[in-house]
Amino acid sequence: MAATIKDVAKYAGVSISTVSKYINGGRVREKNRQRIEEAIKALDFKVNELARGLKTNRTMTVGVLIPSLENIFFTSIISYMENILLKNRYSTIVCDYRNDVELEKVKFEFLMDKMVDGIIMVPHEEDIQYINKAFEKNIPVVLIDRMIKGIECDVVLTDNLNASYNAVEQLIMRGHRRIGIICGPKNVYTTQERLKGYIRVHEDYSLQIDDRLIKFGNYDVESGYNLLLMLLEEVPPPSAVFVTNYEMTVGAVMAVNEKNICIPHDLSLIGFDNIQLAKVVKPSLSIVTQPIQQIGETAATILLKRMKGDYDKFPSVYRLKTQLLLGESICNI
Repeated sequence: MAATIKDVAKYAGVSISTVSKYINGGRVREKNRQRIEEAIKALDFKVNELARGLKTNRTMTVGVLIPSLENIFFTSIISYMENILLKNRYSTIVCDYRNDVELEKVKFEFLMDKMVDGIIMVPHEEDIQYINKAFEKNIPVVLIDRMIKGIECDVVLTDNLNASYNAVEQLIMRGHRRIGIICGPKNVYTTQERLKGYIRVHEDYSLQIDDRLIKFGNYDVESGYNLLLMLLEEVPPPSAVFVTNYEMTVGAVMAVNEKNICIPHDLSLIGFDNIQLAKVVKPSLSIVTQPIQQIGETAATILLKRMKGDYDKFPSVYRLKTQLLLGESICNI
């Protein structure tokens, strides 16, 4: 027979109300917390989340919606988010919408049907008015990686514009004038911001931009591979290329290896977020790195605050700094 909350209270030597308060996220005295946790473990007590959700209107679950589970950048963020959420006794339901706008709406509805207490998501496009359905039910939503106009909710971003500006500026300072850029989808916020940085640094240095050197992909390995090859076919080809995404960086390196391009003498290359790849390839790859741990922890912390009803400084926008790690993949010309 399964243990009840009454059994836990008796084993721990505390009141039923104290146990109830603890398992519903309330604060109890440290000695009582230790006794309750010991009792829960000894009795193998399991909380009936559905029943508790009906009583308290809380399920102690958080929904996470991302474009793709194959994207290591997003799954790494989830790992850091979960570290914070688990400490606060929240479980997560992770969904991906495979970069499909319609599926994004379906998965959002799925999370709503699961009665999650809050949602952390990476939106695909600007048309996500369906988020208002969550607000109507007092379910807080935190956006990560991408900002959406016209939606009032908290956002955790990296400074994409300056990340791109600083990377391209390093190439310009080394004498490069034909610099290619491999971007993501045109309608995605991060693509737009990183392209703005590329354009702005050219303007600041009074350099003309050849539109043929701007390529748009799908933030995947295949597009990084294909677009790098396309840039090499331009006449004249770029002397340097900046790749603005983790997966596309992998694809670009694959294309370089296949064509036996000598880095950096034939082509200078800067990638994005792929620290492991940067250390593995020879010569070492220069990359822009995002503060993945800080993104995940910040998003989780904000959501916890909103789920407790604290809406101080709402909505907040956190724009975190990136780093440019210079390897041996760029040279002076």
